[in-house]
Amino acid sequence: MDKNMELDEILRERYCLASRRISEICGEETVPAPFYNFFRETAKFLAQMAAWKEALESGETETYTLEQWQEKNRELYEDILPQQYGSSFGNPDYAQEILGGEYGKLLGFLYTELRSLIVYIFEGCLEETVVHLELFIEVYNCFEQEELPTPKELRDILYWFASDYSELFVGRRIRESVDPSLDFALKILMESDLEDLRYLYRYGEYVSENELETARFLNSLSQEEVQAMADTYTEGYRVGFAVDGKDISLKRTVNIRYNLGFERMVRQAVKNFRAIGLEPVIYRAAASVVNKRQSARIGYTGAVPNKQFEYDHRADQALFLDRKFMERKLGVMRTVYEQYKELAKVHGGPAVIEVFGEEQFVPEPKDTAYKFSPKQQQILVEMNQEAGQLTNQYIPGDERSFTIIAFPIPEIGENFQEIFRETVKINTLDSAKYRKIQQHLIDALDQGEYVHIKGKGENRTDLRVALAPLEDPSSQTLFENCVADVNIPVGEVFTSPRLSGTEGILHVTQVYLSGLLYKDLEIRLKDGKVTEYSCGNFENREENLEYIKENVLFQHETLPLGEFAIGTNTTAYAMAQKYGIAAKLPILIAEKMGPHFALGDTCFSWQEDVPVFNMDNGKEIIARDNEISLLRREDFSRAYFNCHTDITIPYEELDFIRVVTGTGEEISLIEDGHFVLPGTEELNEPLTMEESLSKIKNQ
Repeated sequence: MDKNMELDEILRERYCLASRRISEICGEETVPAPFYNFFRETAKFLAQMAAWKEALESGETETYTLEQWQEKNRELYEDILPQQYGSSFGNPDYAQEILGGEYGKLLGFLYTELRSLIVYIFEGCLEETVVHLELFIEVYNCFEQEELPTPKELRDILYWFASDYSELFVGRRIRESVDPSLDFALKILMESDLEDLRYLYRYGEYVSENELETARFLNSLSQEEVQAMADTYTEGYRVGFAVDGKDISLKRTVNIRYNLGFERMVRQAVKNFRAIGLEPVIYRAAASVVNKRQSARIGYTGAVPNKQFEYDHRADQALFLDRKFMERKLGVMRTVYEQYKELAKVHGGPAVIEVFGEEQFVPEPKDTAYKFSPKQQQILVEMNQEAGQLTNQYIPGDERSFTIIAFPIPEIGENFQEIFRETVKINTLDSAKYRKIQQHLIDALDQGEYVHIKGKGENRTDLRVALAPLEDPSSQTLFENCVADVNIPVGEVFTSPRLSGTEGILHVTQVYLSGLLYKDLEIRLKDGKVTEYSCGNFENREENLEYIKENVLFQHETLPLGEFAIGTNTTAYAMAQKYGIAAKLPILIAEKMGPHFALGDTCFSWQEDVPVFNMDNGKEIIARDNEISLLRREDFSRAYFNCHTDITIPYEELDFIRVVTGTGEEISLIEDGHFVLPGTEELNEPLTMEESLSKIKNQ
């Protein structure tokens, strides 16, 4: 018997012992109240997981009808769905009310982590399944003793689980990001009958009407329409390499990220990628707390069963995050990257399909949820920075690329199909036309010492963005002329602004960032860095500050202004106004609908030393650095923040954008929300058309 078979045999034996013990716990009454209900209900869930394992392995699930799959999928997630959440142990308020403060917090963490078993059961990950079952039994045994375990004893058990098994969880996460042989999702994608919507449930993700209706709609499209969508997506990825002068032929894999329901398009995209020598690596959004990055879902995903549940547990790492854990996790990353360094080196980067249209979500902050202490916030920032450096070491930033495209989902409303087709048109606008128009903007911006941006009406923006000095205008430029390559759709010119001299107020009345709504968001900048911030989401000022620091600053005390850009996609803006969906658009489209400002790293982070040229005139874009990114030459940890959050001011909130030259001359680009620079007037056509329609509707 070889070593792998022997290990597998041991794991199967451990699984049998653990599952048998859990089935006994379901009927035992050896744990005192109020903990009895927690362990009984959790054991029932684990027994349900064992039944799922048997059904999947025996092929029983192949006989399920669509209606059966829907019912069983709902049963998997019903305890955390909004209608049940008030009495769920996944709800920190309820867990602590029933079990007591410290016990409720710790057991709520355990309950949430055990729910990751759904993923491991469906993927057939035996070791991950076994260690979770054994963790539950270990905690249960503590409560069977004459005296209750102390909170410290429980915390230690959970801490060492996260630490001891970081090699298992982190190791697999890194491997699945570069190794195409881990093909669980790929097989579903390429081998299923996509007309038979039962395939959606084979992932083990939560499936809502969004996923079902999206799949039905894509199935209704012609092959030519699906081919066009896939071609736009994959060609953007290929062109991204070409624009940056990177050799895509040196790459062998591409990471595809998508939401369930888009399989018909993604299947064609896989074929396109394979035609240029790229094999897909497809992994789901992280399930275990060890790998999660707060509320971010990086990888393929189904519906989010309950956004409040996700938000409540975004900081569960606070239970175990300390320097020892950080060193342990980073050590595992180094070891595994080294083991798979040949696969990592030929990885090309992500190709992402985003979705938009969800109902706006404003989370309810809870004192009962885990929060990072100030010391842990520092550790988290440091860990993410070092993890970013490690990734860049093995998958070099100056050799990889990416692309992102977005489509609506049915939740956007009754006009879903119309909006979807309009979005497809926006994603395929004439790049050559936009490149020509945008060059007029760049020619004016290159004359500037700074740009003055001012809001109107309720928008309080009054911002001066300093520009890098341009030494040789005949061969150099400050702004990239961005059309539809890595960043689909077309429509922006962007630069890395000079921090010194950049100051003022950035304000938006409402904006949706990374799935979270911000009302009356205001950022104050001095020398290009955030000095103050506020929003109007909550009545309590401290809650507003905490919300921004966690989800915009990502626990940093400050961030620099990494990008200034002017979006030119007025066609997208007109669509947003026509259907009343501006607040639901993803930043990918929204950033093309006005000036936008990114907090964090520059657009050229990790590849500042790679020359980049505008395609139309061959001029080198020299504004790839700022005063902070230049610190990489001394200390990488001071140069990068591993975040880049775009904030857009919509045209209707804009008074003007003016370029101010070294002699004090002002060149107007936009006045009263309309383009006025000669050569850019054509951009106003969708705006004036939509304004005319609005007047007719209001008459």
